[in-house]
Amino acid sequence: MSLPRLSALVVARNEEARLARCLAPLAAADELIVVLDRTTDASRAIAEKCGARVIEGAWEVEGERRNAGLDAATGDWILEVDADEIAPPELLTEIRKVIAACPHGWHEIPIDNYIGDRLVRHGWGGSFGTSAVPRLSRKGFKRWGSQRVHPSLTWQGTKGPRLSTPLAHYVDRDISDMLGRLDRYSSAKAADLLAAGDIGTLPGNLRRFVSRFWKCFVARRGYREGGYGLLIALCAGLYPLLSHLKARLEPDRHR
Repeated sequence: MSLPRLSALVVARNEEARLARCLAPLAAADELIVVLDRTTDASRAIAEKCGARVIEGAWEVEGERRNAGLDAATGDWILEVDADEIAPPELLTEIRKVIAACPHGWHEIPIDNYIGDRLVRHGWGGSFGTSAVPRLSRKGFKRWGSQRVHPSLTWQGTKGPRLSTPLAHYVDRDISDMLGRLDRYSSAKAADLLAAGDIGTLPGNLRRFVSRFWKCFVARRGYREGGYGLLIALCAGLYPLLSHLKARLEPDRHR
């Protein structure tokens, strides 16, 4: 019996500075696909040099461009990696062993999150970061939703055990980059809220600020990271609150 084929998928937009480093270890997959969304830099040339099949297009919604990549993959299993992440060779080796005899539909992969060169292990959550991501799935078993940011997921099959080898995620270059991400995420979320016709309430989002801050800083031990943990907890709490305020106060700007 032949071994399952593995497709590696990267969805990117103007990521020429990071793309080659991301793609290099993914050459160990049976197929490498790069989906480029409204890209104007040298990403296509870099991807092709790394042996990737490139798909270009324009998608306003994150879930739609990710689904375009899932549809294009021909492997039995698909590994999704973002351009700011690196999949170490040990992860590809572990994946090969897992999918060789797996009854499940999908698996989570742990994440090591970096701010600059600092590995930050604790405190991630509240839609501002995570310690594990569901990125390994059988072909046809996963579908992204239609949201602009943090799209929902629809699954077939059962969830398998979490893998043990983490992806390295270089989530923010510095504090300014982190705050810029908060601004981008909350603007995209404001557009989603307006499209759904429900922007929530100010009291409800104030409560969410408190609960998310507590969850990240205390329950998920963000306090162990010092100032970085405090920043993550603040951003996690502010994300839904800022999204609501942008939708409420500047609706025409975010439609």
